[in-house]
Amino acid sequence: MNGTAFSASLAQFQPEIAAIALRLLGAIALFYGGRWCATQIQRVIRQIMTKARMDASLISFSSHFSYYGVIALVALTIMGLLGIETTSLVAMLGAASIAIGLALQGSLSNFAAGILLIIFHPFRVGDLIEGAGVTGIVEEIQLFTTFVLTDDNRLVVIPNSKLINDNIVNRSAKGCLRVDLVVGIDYEDNLQDVKSIISDVLSADARILKDPKPEIGVLELAENYIRLAIRPWTESRNYWPVYFHVYERLVERFREEGVTVPSTKQDVHIHGIPTPQSMN
Repeated sequence: MNGTAFSASLAQFQPEIAAIALRLLGAIALFYGGRWCATQIQRVIRQIMTKARMDASLISFSSHFSYYGVIALVALTIMGLLGIETTSLVAMLGAASIAIGLALQGSLSNFAAGILLIIFHPFRVGDLIEGAGVTGIVEEIQLFTTFVLTDDNRLVVIPNSKLINDNIVNRSAKGCLRVDLVVGIDYEDNLQDVKSIISDVLSADARILKDPKPEIGVLELAENYIRLAIRPWTESRNYWPVYFHVYERLVERFREEGVTVPSTKQDVHIHGIPTPQSMN
């Protein structure tokens, strides 16, 4: 084929090549534009719902759902632009839905569990929970997973289905928690004086709530000491700071006031062993 024939054949296909190139450029532009629009829609939904003071869990879930919904629409539009028959594609997806459902049953169950978490609100963003073997503060509830921040600053990603199928303990549901403390004192110590010292320590901590009122009482009469139960109440976020601080202050005050903190001990009395004098 000489140069003239090649140029003629190339000129023949130029309209089709130009059309394909335009479609590809349009698809690329639509992809990046659609992703930008999805991000902006997600941001706007977050702002509107935040201004409306809606629940943070619902805001997170809805914003993510809107983002992926727009991306799915953009993908279908791009396929139509490239000449892919979307009707037949939808039919093929419908025929393959059972296989896809079986392959993605874990993801689908996580998605369904995420919807149930949003509807029934066993916990919200910011709550301190125990679930799926993890204890921490809920950072975010997404379509398939929930992010929980533990006390030692680890971010744990929990599948929603594990949370919905397990016992969930929401420590923040009622707004405050009871801190359970136990101390031991000697039988020779004055019980009322010790209770007064404990009351002073609790009153000095502003994080401890006045209502409900802290409780102090005898928990057990052990063999060598008296066990006292101390039950102050505090906000969920202050649980561990109060727990450690009260114990620390009690140790300091007991030392200052001469209160005996008993240790495990046994007094052994031996009878009937002859002394050197009795053997002479």
